[in-house]
Amino acid sequence: MPSAKHSPVQLSGAHMLITGGGNGIGRLMALGAAERGARVTIWDVSEERGRQVRDEIRARGGSAEATTIDITDREEVDRAAAETGAVDILINNAGVVTGKRLLDADPDAIRRTFEVNTLSLYWMTRAFLGGMVARDRGTVVTIASAAGLVGVARQTDYSASKFAAFGFTESLRAELAADRSRVGTLVVCPYYINTGMFAGVTTRFPWLLPILDEQDVATRILNAIERGKRQLVLPRLVRLIPGVRMLPVPAFDAVLNTLGINKTMDHFRGRAGPR
Repeated sequence: MPSAKHSPVQLSGAHMLITGGGNGIGRLMALGAAERGARVTIWDVSEERGRQVRDEIRARGGSAEATTIDITDREEVDRAAAETGAVDILINNAGVVTGKRLLDADPDAIRRTFEVNTLSLYWMTRAFLGGMVARDRGTVVTIASAAGLVGVARQTDYSASKFAAFGFTESLRAELAADRSRVGTLVVCPYYINTGMFAGVTTRFPWLLPILDEQDVATRILNAIERGKRQLVLPRLVRLIPGVRMLPVPAFDAVLNTLGINKTMDHFRGRAGPR
């Protein structure tokens, strides 16, 4: 069986591209990677946010560029990728959430969730994977979610899009392994993070399922990339979900309800726009 890790990845001197790099953990990963010596390219739908992070990195002596782009537009992604050139580490980080019950969700917002959280993974990864395969090195990182491991009330679109993100990365990992490629993948499945994207969410047992600190998550992701890990699940309790799924469905649902999972979104406010 393959090991749980790929070969270690050196961030110093690497070219890293981060979607949604203008705020949240995308911004913090960009800053952290630059501090570790990476050359960072920020792709964000907001020109202002992208340039602010670029300038912040440069002010600290790092190397950074910023591109304003809609990553749901495949042709736009292909054009920007050609201008960006070779990338060593691609972080598919951009994401959106509606937090609506299915019958209350706007159809256009549902479509947008899948375009940003799922379809963009295909356009972004196809744009850069060929070069990685040709060089036989590189890493594709997908920021999924704990909601990609278990469905949550008021997340019918978000959870489904993150289930797809998890499956996308797992299948890509299998393809690369079958081809004996040294290109690595990393899927990240965090619980709620205090970035503002999930403002208003609550947790019944914070000592078991804490709202995660964005700086800690960003650092852990960069560490996981450097160590060649293939999967990062936060916090540890979330790792038990596959085992709990072996229970009968009523028992599985009872466990989730006891933990308060399906009440976490009751006071969700969130913030507008991609993360």
